[in-house]
Amino acid sequence: MSAETRHAAAARVTCEDLVVFLNACFCCTGQREFYSDGRAQTVSIEFLHDYIRGNYRRLYARTLAAGVNHFNRARIVTELLASSRHLEAGERRDEGRLVIAALRSLPAPRAYRALLAVRARGVNNRRLRAIVRDFLSSRPDLQFDAIKYRGKLRDLILHTHLRLPGELGGFLFKGWKQRRYATPLLETFRQAHFSDEAMYELPFTVAEGMAARRNIDRAVFLRKIAPRLTALEKLRLQNAAAREGVKELAIDLARAGLTRVAIYLLSLPSAERRERRSELQAALDGAARRCLREAPLALGRVVAVLDRSHSTTGSPDKPRRSLAVALGVDALLRAASAEYMSFWTPAEGDPLLAGPRGQTDLTGPLLDALETRPDLVVVVSDGFDNDPTGGAGEICRVFKARLDPEGRTTIVHINPVFDAPELGPRRLGPGVPTLGLRDAEDLPTALAFARFAAGDLSLAELEDYLARRVDVFLRRADVAPLEEGA
Repeated sequence: MSAETRHAAAARVTCEDLVVFLNACFCCTGQREFYSDGRAQTVSIEFLHDYIRGNYRRLYARTLAAGVNHFNRARIVTELLASSRHLEAGERRDEGRLVIAALRSLPAPRAYRALLAVRARGVNNRRLRAIVRDFLSSRPDLQFDAIKYRGKLRDLILHTHLRLPGELGGFLFKGWKQRRYATPLLETFRQAHFSDEAMYELPFTVAEGMAARRNIDRAVFLRKIAPRLTALEKLRLQNAAAREGVKELAIDLARAGLTRVAIYLLSLPSAERRERRSELQAALDGAARRCLREAPLALGRVVAVLDRSHSTTGSPDKPRRSLAVALGVDALLRAASAEYMSFWTPAEGDPLLAGPRGQTDLTGPLLDALETRPDLVVVVSDGFDNDPTGGAGEICRVFKARLDPEGRTTIVHINPVFDAPELGPRRLGPGVPTLGLRDAEDLPTALAFARFAAGDLSLAELEDYLARRVDVFLRRADVAPLEEGA
C-alpha cells in the first residue's frame, strides 16, 4: 500500500470517528432513555470522549464550537483542562480561548460543575487559575452567584486561591452571620434568615429551601415568590402551581424556547390543550419564528415524517422529550419551508392533541412522503422502526437506487435519542444520514452537518467547517487572547 493510499485511509477513518462523536454529542445527555439506562449512556459517551481526545485532541477541542449540547460541552471543558501538561504554548492558548468561550455559553451551574470536576481530577495549575479568573470576571452578577451557587463558588475559590472583590470573600468564608453587609443582595440574604419578607427577595432556589425549613405553606410561598422567578422557573413550576391553585405563575409563552413550549404543551391534559389550542399553536409558531431569526433556514418543498409511537413516552429523566422535539421540528420546518407537509405515525388529525401511542410504523408515512417528490424529507424518530422492522431503511434504499438515482430528493433522519450500544443515535439504514438532536431549535445546525453524516465530504472539508465554527464561536463569546503560558 502506497503512502498516499495509507494517508487517504487514515483521513477517512478520522472523518468517520469525528462524525460519530459529534452525532453522539448532539443528543446524548447521560440520562436514562426509553430503551437504555443512564449507566449505559454514561459508559458509552465516556468512551467516545476518551477516544477522540486521545487521538484527535485539536479537533476534539474544536467540537466545542460545533453546536454540541451543554452536557457534552461541559465534559469537553473538563477533559481539556484536566489533561494539558504535554501541550505546547500555542496549543494551550488556542484551547484556552475555546474553553473560556464554552464556559461563558454554558448555564452557570453546569459551568461551575465542569470546573469543579477538574478539581476532582487533582489539577490546579496556572492555566486553570487563569481560566477560572476569566470566567468569574465575565459573570454578570457575582453577588448573585455567591448566594445561588454558594457552595460551588466557595469550593472553586478554595481550590484556585483567587481573590474575590468587595465583601464576597468574607461572605463565603467568614460566615454570613459575622457582620452586616453594604452589598444589598448579601445583606438581604443575611436578613432572610430572620425575616420572611426578606426571604422573598432572594433567588427562588435559595428561598425555597428556607421556606421548607420554616414549614411555609407551598401555595403561599409560590404566590409571594412569583415576581422573583425566571421564565424557565415559571415554566417548570406550572404543574405545581396548578395543583396549589396559584394563578400568579402564569407564563409568557411568547418568550419561551421552542422545545420548552412543546414540552409544556405535552404536559397539559388533552382537555386543556383542546381548549387552549389557538394559543398553544401561536406559541409554537412564534417560538419557531424567533429561532429562525437567530439561525436562518430557507428550504423549498419539504415533507416531514414524525414519530409519536409509544417509545416517545421517554423516561422519568426525559418524559415525552422525543415527542416534544418532533412537535418543535414540525413547527420549525413549517416556518422555514416554501411548501410543507407532515405525516405522523400513528396518523393524527391534530398533532397538538397527540400523545405517545402504538408501534413505530414509519413505512406507510414515508411512502406517502416520497410520493410527493419533495426536495427534502425529514424523518424524526428514535430509529426503532419495528412495524415492520427495518421497513423505512429498505424503502429509502430502493427509492434512491431505482426511483431517484440522480438524488433530487434528500432524505435526512433526525434522532433525539442516544442509543448506548450503537454509540450514537440509532440509524434507519446505511443510506440515510442520521443526525442527533437534543433541541428542536438546533435543527439548522444539524442540517448543516448532514453532508458530513452522509459521508460525502472529506476530512479537510470537515476541518474547514469546524474552523469556521470556531471563528464564529469565539467572536460571539467576545474572547480575547490569553496571557502567555495560560
